[in-house]
Amino acid sequence: MAWLLLVLAGLFEVGFTTCLRYTDGMRNLGWNAGFLVCAVLSFGLLEHAAKTIPLGTAYAVWVGIGAIGTVLVGVATGAETLTVVRVALLVGLVLCIVGLKLAGGD
Repeated sequence: MAWLLLVLAGLFEVGFTTCLRYTDGMRNLGWNAGFLVCAVLSFGLLEHAAKTIPLGTAYAVWVGIGAIGTVLVGVATGAETLTVVRVALLVGLVLCIVGLKLAGGD
């Protein structure tokens, strides 16, 4: 269950980074609200997951999911491009996240 909460926390991190992109210097109230809701949910879920999963592992996985998801949102919206090197590095990041899960310690 803790790993599911951690994955959800990472997805909400993608939500708050995406909202942050559109806040327009914190002048857009709708995106600000989305940012705040996603941030609170993300940090709350991370906190609950870290009760079972070691904090260093939980944090690394949370950041990794957030980074990968944020890049993918950027690609989907046309704000970022993918190169062979970027794809290889993202695949490496995914493998590191899977490795942390398989290595146990929780």
